[in-house]
Amino acid sequence: MVKIEPDTTIWGIHAGKTGDADSTFLKKNYVAIGWHQMGDLSSLSADREAFKERVAQIYPDKKPGAIPNIAGQTYRFVHEIREGDLVAYPSKMDRQIHIGRITGSYRYDPGIDRTYPNVRPVEWIRHLPRTRFTQGALYEIGSAMSLFQVKNYADEFIAALKDQSSTVPTDDETVHLVAEDIEQITHDFILKKVSAELKGHPLEDFIAHLLNVMGYQTRISPAGPDGGIDIIAHRDELGFEPPIIKVQVKSTDGSVSDPMVSSLYGKVDQKEYGLLVTLGVFTKQARNFARNKPNLRLIDGEELVTLVLKHYEHFDSRYKGLIPLKRVYIPESIEEGES
Repeated sequence: MVKIEPDTTIWGIHAGKTGDADSTFLKKNYVAIGWHQMGDLSSLSADREAFKERVAQIYPDKKPGAIPNIAGQTYRFVHEIREGDLVAYPSKMDRQIHIGRITGSYRYDPGIDRTYPNVRPVEWIRHLPRTRFTQGALYEIGSAMSLFQVKNYADEFIAALKDQSSTVPTDDETVHLVAEDIEQITHDFILKKVSAELKGHPLEDFIAHLLNVMGYQTRISPAGPDGGIDIIAHRDELGFEPPIIKVQVKSTDGSVSDPMVSSLYGKVDQKEYGLLVTLGVFTKQARNFARNKPNLRLIDGEELVTLVLKHYEHFDSRYKGLIPLKRVYIPESIEEGES
């Protein structure tokens, strides 16, 4: 029986994006992190600021957000991991989850692995197939970071180490949570990209392009005062046949209130349609105003992302380059009580 203290910390660790350090992990019995250009990390003061300064010095081209990320991981590897802590390593090579115990302190040793010289000795205890874990647990240790603490599914890895776990049923209840998380991450990514790169008139061009791939012809108002109408959309090439759609685009991330909606509606004739698109949200009053207007439509940031995903395959290369996505399949949740 494996003895585990109640307050034992479990760490997740990766051996590089393509499993470069897999042999160091499993054959030499060390867990390791890279960033070898930083040298011996034990020479730095035991505080995060010292690590941030070293990262900024060694990697001057790194984005500001990456500096505390790297500093945090290297600091934790040296100063927060303790002898006796557990470690879970999802190998890209044999597709197994390897669980072990840290048996020693940090040391810098390029002789073990030149590109992963920051090492800690480990005793591997169990080597388990991925099917022994729920999708939620697999998702947690699939973190984009090289080193991270396992929190949400720590009990599952401890149970596996004690040989108390069993094969996960096919109706794994964590599947839908992971699928929802992936969907939300994708939605957030698209909205952030559009918000950061397409403020003002470029956003109007983007919305016009979206309408084009949806089957509409569009005319964009020139930059400058436009009288509140940014795009005219219609089905026929000349724009003579109804319905004519008058589109207003708001690049704000905040709330659009009812006066803005009312202002657009005041420019829409009886046989025309009004469409207001925003990256943000609409206030309750704005939605109430539009609810009883059959020729008025509001699209907020979330619905815009849904439309982007629906029509993404038909986008031109410019916008696909701006919002790089690839098609993947994720499992649908299995509803309880389904016959």
